[in-house]
Amino acid sequence: MNEIPCEEIASHAEFRSLLTIPGIAVDLRYATPDNFVGRNVYGGLDCAFLRREAADAVAEAAAWLGRHCPGLTLVVLDALRPQRVQEALWAELAGTPLTQYLAHPARRSIHSFGMAVDVTLLDDQGRELDMGTGFDEMTPASHPEFEAEQLAAGGLTADQLRHRGWLRAAMRHAGFQTINTEWWHFDFGDRERVRRELPLVL
Repeated sequence: MNEIPCEEIASHAEFRSLLTIPGIAVDLRYATPDNFVGRNVYGGLDCAFLRREAADAVAEAAAWLGRHCPGLTLVVLDALRPQRVQEALWAELAGTPLTQYLAHPARRSIHSFGMAVDVTLLDDQGRELDMGTGFDEMTPASHPEFEAEQLAAGGLTADQLRHRGWLRAAMRHAGFQTINTEWWHFDFGDRERVRRELPLVL
């Protein structure tokens, strides 16, 4: 399998730094204690990268948002997640129901190819829009597939779903795909082709 150590990504032509994408904010939560495991899981690794095609699509999503919702800003919460980090997260959650929110390391996360991104929106004051749950909040209210039931039962509001709708609209316009369990997660490109053909970042 084609593999690249994370330490070589900064000089790799097929990857682009998030810091070069105009009109977005970057707040990588796994590089801080502000995540569901409560610690910096990236250590000293620089994970503010995506494959160039995915990064270009994030730029397109941000531009679309700027045209349709001036004042809102796309903020990246997670991007490249090296395989070694995926393995550490899996070990942390092993034996709990939370593994449903994580790709098994043997299957390979799309994040570990630099082709997935976790994002939300900031308002014109730089505050996160209310999406009904926080990032990495592993509850049914985080699942796009349950939004209608959550709305009917009062677990989510129409405003929260509208905010999710703007985020989804921007990302889908740029070619990203959603998943059923996390409103913040988006994949770029065909997942099976990504796993089959692209280099894994270690």
